[in-house]
Amino acid sequence: MFFQQLITGLSIGGVYALIATGYSLVYSLLDFSNWAHGEVAMLGAYVAFMAISALNLPFLAAVVLGIAGAALISLFNERLAYRRIRHNKSPNMFLMIAAMGLSTTYQNAATLVFGAKFKQYPNVLPISSVSIGNLRIGVLDLVSLIITAVVLVVLIIVINKTKFGLNVRAIACNSQTADLLGIKVDKCIATVFLLAGALAGCAGILLGMKYNVYPTMGNVGVKAFIASVLGGLGSVPGAIVGALLLGVIETLASGYLSSGLRDLISFTLLIVILLVRPAGLMGVDVQEKA
Repeated sequence: MFFQQLITGLSIGGVYALIATGYSLVYSLLDFSNWAHGEVAMLGAYVAFMAISALNLPFLAAVVLGIAGAALISLFNERLAYRRIRHNKSPNMFLMIAAMGLSTTYQNAATLVFGAKFKQYPNVLPISSVSIGNLRIGVLDLVSLIITAVVLVVLIIVINKTKFGLNVRAIACNSQTADLLGIKVDKCIATVFLLAGALAGCAGILLGMKYNVYPTMGNVGVKAFIASVLGGLGSVPGAIVGALLLGVIETLASGYLSSGLRDLISFTLLIVILLVRPAGLMGVDVQEKA
């Protein structure tokens, strides 16, 4: 029972991690929490669903379209609101206010356009489980865990082993110095938003496959934010660790206590972390987060 709950928790935590890493990447560059990021995941899920239901595209083609759509929506947010605010030298609080406005706008627009009813993806994977020893693991959980593991490993390689990742780390350290060194800051930030949007779109589709697609599913972004704080805002490895830990804690709480307590435990964990270790498990910048 415990190991089955553990695998399920890691699967859910992996989906959280896809969104949480986007939070952390944006926070490391712009020092603000992108509250519209969860809605980007929701819109990516809807794009994939509409590609299947309205355009009759194959599922894999719809997935690619959904991820690309989420990436473009994320880029649109950066170009429409965030870049203008940055260039105006406005306080970072304005970025957060703009993100909250975008979040509310997208959620209400999704309700108007797609309706409040839950949408369901076709069953491309069998609703069954596989046996590994004494464990019985759901096929969808196993596939989700494998996909998120591969995506997150590729992301870490990109951040740590490529010129783009070096530029991102330089801007995160000091954007003005990076600009003086010839790094195209605006282009790099736009690319980060594209990457974060693609990760969110992948997470939204995985959530849609496991549950359903609906206008308020972007609220999962709050869980990803908690995971980012738990691991340390601005730290991609911290976001991954925090998301996996949060997914396991929520799943174990649902399995051994009550599913109604999972949100209570998540927010309680957030409060405890902010009180005991504001920088998170792998973060270092306590003052900025406080």
